[in-house]
Amino acid sequence: MNVYLAVIIGSLLAAWLLGVLSDLLNARAMRPEPPAELADSFDAETYAKSQAYTRESMIFSSVADTFNTVVTITVVLAGGFNLLDNIVRGAGFGPLATGLLYIGALGLISGTLSLPFEAYHTFVLEKRFGFNTTTPATFVLDRVKGMGLTALIGTVLVAAILLFLREAGPYAWLLCWGFSVVVSLALTYVAPTWILPLFNKFTPLEPGELRDKLERYAAREGFELSGIFVMDGSKRSTKGNAFFTGFGRRRRIALFDTLIRDMTPDEITAVLAHEVGHARLGHIRKRLVTGILKAGAIFWLMSLFLDSAPLFAAFGMEHHSIYAGLVFFVLLYTPLSLVLSVAANHVSRKHEFQADAFAARTTGRAGDMISALKKLSASNLSNLTPHPLTVWLEYGHPPVLDRVRALSADPGRTTAQ
Repeated sequence: MNVYLAVIIGSLLAAWLLGVLSDLLNARAMRPEPPAELADSFDAETYAKSQAYTRESMIFSSVADTFNTVVTITVVLAGGFNLLDNIVRGAGFGPLATGLLYIGALGLISGTLSLPFEAYHTFVLEKRFGFNTTTPATFVLDRVKGMGLTALIGTVLVAAILLFLREAGPYAWLLCWGFSVVVSLALTYVAPTWILPLFNKFTPLEPGELRDKLERYAAREGFELSGIFVMDGSKRSTKGNAFFTGFGRRRRIALFDTLIRDMTPDEITAVLAHEVGHARLGHIRKRLVTGILKAGAIFWLMSLFLDSAPLFAAFGMEHHSIYAGLVFFVLLYTPLSLVLSVAANHVSRKHEFQADAFAARTTGRAGDMISALKKLSASNLSNLTPHPLTVWLEYGHPPVLDRVRALSADPGRTTAQ
């Protein structure tokens, strides 16, 4: 068997098997009673509901992963990539337009296949447990807007990459890397003003106790904000959240309206302090630098495999092309992607512990951070006892029980064991 084909099929199956094993162990890790530290937030009914939600979410995820794995392997083995290549070549366009059409067609096919799963998750699973507030019109409009943005930004990015790889010789990967970084930073800069408002309404937080507390905290920490906004998260879900957008002087905090509804001003201040902690402790900068370096490594690796005849033979291709090479490298990259994802999740969990401790120390009220975490986990029906393998594979945040225990044991610590 072609070595590249063996690696691709083997990595797809290995990732699927890891997911199945994770779900089985996760189900076995469930306990009949909530942990003592969280019993005050999870009554019997809420805890039973959270376990049911976890089970059904795992079943849904397993079905979706199985479908995606089977379809991908089938398409690879049946020569589907070559068939599509012959179809788009038949349109008679030049190399650049043909490449954009090929990659765009793959994206459209992938999005179409995933649409039934997205609809089921939103309108059946999430609705069954009281989370979904999305209307069919909002669901459709979100997808249309998302496709439009992807087409616009993706066309510019992919077109530039294809041109660089075709015209710039052996160091084209450097130009691809630099251009992708510029685009990424530009999108981060304009997202608060031009992109996010396409999907949600952002309203300045009204004057009052909450705004006063948040502004006093930010001023005390010397943390500049361009604004504090309320996002209409309830337009799609009852789940609460908060996040930073932008950077530098365009940095702003967005609070879901559901978060404001369910939490006290002191708890929301603790949530803000947690996000400030990520900035003050250098987590955002480290993630940015890591992401830039990772992108460079990916483009360099891609340049090594882009013209590989065995790689094209693995997909039964009649013609070699830069655009097909890009797609095939993404599949070949699967095992390394899994390893890097696990490593990134490990670092992210460590950062979350540190940001929790920062919030407890700078507010002087660890109890507010603990109660905020408890409320979020209860309202989101979080799994309180995930198996370590599931955490290792999937969790960018530590389980809430670990976070509560860390804050209770040492409210002001800045590192996690």
